[in-house]
Amino acid sequence: MIMRYSRAAMRDIWTEENKLKIWLRIELLASEALCKAGLVPEGDFKQIKEKAAFSVDRCHELEKTLNHDVISFTTNVAENVGAPASRWIHFGLTSSDVGDTAFAVQMVQSADILIKDVEELLKVIAEKAKKYKYVPMIGRSHGIHAEPITFGLKMALMHDEFRRGLRRLKNAREVAAVGKLSGAVGTNAHLDPEVERYVCENLGLKVTPIATQVIQRDIHAEFQTALALVGASIERWAVEFRHLQRTEVLEAEEYFSKGQKGSSAMPHKRNPITSERLTGLARVLRSNMMASMDNVALWHERDISHSSVERIIFPDSCILLDYMLSLLTRLTDGLLVYPENMKRNLGLSLGMWNSQTILLALVRKGLTREKAYELVQRNAMKTWDVKHQGRDDADFKVELLKDPEVTQYLSKEELEKLCHLDFHFRNVDMRFKMCGIE
Repeated sequence: MIMRYSRAAMRDIWTEENKLKIWLRIELLASEALCKAGLVPEGDFKQIKEKAAFSVDRCHELEKTLNHDVISFTTNVAENVGAPASRWIHFGLTSSDVGDTAFAVQMVQSADILIKDVEELLKVIAEKAKKYKYVPMIGRSHGIHAEPITFGLKMALMHDEFRRGLRRLKNAREVAAVGKLSGAVGTNAHLDPEVERYVCENLGLKVTPIATQVIQRDIHAEFQTALALVGASIERWAVEFRHLQRTEVLEAEEYFSKGQKGSSAMPHKRNPITSERLTGLARVLRSNMMASMDNVALWHERDISHSSVERIIFPDSCILLDYMLSLLTRLTDGLLVYPENMKRNLGLSLGMWNSQTILLALVRKGLTREKAYELVQRNAMKTWDVKHQGRDDADFKVELLKDPEVTQYLSKEELEKLCHLDFHFRNVDMRFKMCGIE
């Protein structure tokens, strides 16, 4: 099994320390651009570059009086830089130029970790898919036996879903990677657009084509939506594994470690607690996504109704999804798979998973679809009746062979060939290739 690893890297992105480091970098880059433009004297910029620093504690102390986080920060930086050079700190900028641009950097940093998480998960899923590529099991629709699949195909489906999740995260990273230094209402009235370009370029961001005082929040909502969708996929497979672990099914099961306890009351229990935890956490991601949607509608060129919300939902969602992906990777890697139970469950439908195969064979023989359906359903219902009588000889193929209306079109040899698992697995290789699993 893969080892547990710390989630500290993601948490570090959303610390006050990291945020203020990015703020300072933005201020330094802006001053550097202004120096290159000839506005800030080289001596002043040298002093800024050498002495610019901050203290989280000092910023918090200042904020108690100033009640403004960015002004507290710039005040603290100016204290360290000293006059006269400190006058160029935050020149021509508004708070959101610094805050929103730094926020974009944090989203990009977070996306990079989440992308790596999904790539690691995909490797684990692919290995499971290849291992169980041709292990047969019953497919279910409405929770009822349908036709055979393989456990490998089920895992290939999971792989394809998280490939989409990976694309969503990469796209969300691209969308979120925009900054702005265009001033109080986005007009660049007090700062040349070249400064904006220089800062964003050095931060690895694009310049947003136009902004108000803030970068528009549909961008942030799109980022949150991508996270919530990946969370929904995690939940989808957590629910799948929970169903497969039910006592009546038991085709797969979460790894249960030595010394682990399942219930305070019932010592025999081995519960799907990891899957249940993931199911619950996905709801938090969706709730945060809805909050980000509410943030899109701001008054005119800006209000701060979005700000308090974002300070909660972005760290929470990024840290949470990072944790969830790690958890699902470990769950999938350690999943206990029971092919013999799959074989047993496959037999519970008494061969009736061949019903569509026989239906189509009769149509090819010249029967109308309605007549073919009636013949197949009639024999399926007979099979169920035998089973419900408590007899052990219920078998769909046997009922078909006893029906002269069927055997006048299909010989015993034809029925034997049609009622074989290999018939259903002819295109497994093709599906694996389409899912990117070689």
